[in-house]
Amino acid sequence: MATFWDERYAVEGYVFGTAPNVFLASHAARLDAGQSALAVADGEGRNGVWLAQQGLQVLSVDSSGVAQAKARKLADERGVTLQFETADMLAWDWGDARFDVIVAIFIQFADPAGRACQFEGIRRALKPGGLLLLQGYTPRQLEYKTGGPSALENLYTEPMLREWFGDWDIQHLCEHDEVINEGSHHSGMSALIDMVAYKPATSS
Repeated sequence: MATFWDERYAVEGYVFGTAPNVFLASHAARLDAGQSALAVADGEGRNGVWLAQQGLQVLSVDSSGVAQAKARKLADERGVTLQFETADMLAWDWGDARFDVIVAIFIQFADPAGRACQFEGIRRALKPGGLLLLQGYTPRQLEYKTGGPSALENLYTEPMLREWFGDWDIQHLCEHDEVINEGSHHSGMSALIDMVAYKPATSS
């Protein structure tokens, strides 16, 4: 897996651009300086660096050392500091109640078993009362072919996310079609799903 992503990121420029994900940035008002944040599969750092610019204490995790070298460069250019960890997200120790915020943007490289590992990790790692911001592609994305995985089983639906997070305070969960422009690999009309959810303060 790391070899695949190292090869993808070993190009001039930033594969997914340097601007933060639009959905993520639209929820800036939900974030507070000083909060601890995890950027899942953060790649070249566009989202983790943006979170650090908002004053959060960010851990950016990705399987590709090539991508993280570019993320460090972007952080330096933006004048922010964040922690980086190179790890396989499907074997990583997420820990328990570590983060105030978890950002999971287009992390759909995982099959159903891997997705279960990811979502279980997210459920454990977020602190009670913490915020999850998630965006992914729905099955209609296979028709648009403007980014994302080619495997249907990797894509998200509203019922799937409700099954995993329905016991949380889901404040926004919406499937929609929208044009995005996030570098060469996420560009054009796209079938998206967004979720904003808070882990209950009493949740384990």
